[in-house]
Amino acid sequence: MSLKRFLSSTFMIGVAAAATLFEGVFVAVILILTLGGLYEFFTMVKKKDIPIYSYFGIFIGMLIPISIYTRFELTKNWELLFIVLAFLSILLLQFARRDNRNAIVGISTTMFGVFYVSWLLSFLIKIRFLIPGVEGVKLLAFILLVTKCGDIGALLIGTRIGRHPLFPRISPKKSVEGAMGSFVFSMGAAIACKNFLPASLNLPSWQVVFMGAFFGGIGQLGDLSESLIKRDCLAKDSGRILPGMGGILDVIDSLLFSGPAFYLYISAVLKTI
Repeated sequence: MSLKRFLSSTFMIGVAAAATLFEGVFVAVILILTLGGLYEFFTMVKKKDIPIYSYFGIFIGMLIPISIYTRFELTKNWELLFIVLAFLSILLLQFARRDNRNAIVGISTTMFGVFYVSWLLSFLIKIRFLIPGVEGVKLLAFILLVTKCGDIGALLIGTRIGRHPLFPRISPKKSVEGAMGSFVFSMGAAIACKNFLPASLNLPSWQVVFMGAFFGGIGQLGDLSESLIKRDCLAKDSGRILPGMGGILDVIDSLLFSGPAFYLYISAVLKTI
């Protein structure tokens, strides 16, 4: 691991720890990650000459985590209504344009960026406040550690003994050995953090190991998905804000998939208790 990557990783670990423990820091970090992730996504897409609505996309994208945190709801299905209103607003912006070439691509890509970055990342807020008090904090810490330990395992094992490419057309540097290392590290993190899960769940160790493998695997899909986007946009990294690591999307890509999956699973299990 390079010195730059080590320093950036240490900084992000400190930020993640502070955000997990302190609500104000958590909200600020989520908003910064959302803003930075949207900016990086739209910047990459612009290189493909797609007529996107980046400023409007960032604006509506920032409203999503704010509305979820403040529990702002105009209707019972506020999120669906919000998406419909955002779509109609982008259509009105398109009507004002003189050039209608690639209009469908531009509108779809803008909406996808909001969904991919803002909506998926906002599930971390839902996890944090799914259970009041320290139990919600523990849930957030659990999925963060399981997911990011998987990323660390993929990096360490892949760079040392990685020989067989996983998906060379998507990410040439990812290996089968790295993927296996990611599973092992995620499962280990899940067992180590078993006490972070609510005692009411009363999960046996084998099920916690399975959770680590499952959510770690979902995180790997998130990583590969972001690699696919970068490859399509001919970008090595989503940005350069973190020396040695790349951009914000490079850091949160795995959480964009594991977070929603974990929230839906825990919510479903808690309802059965």
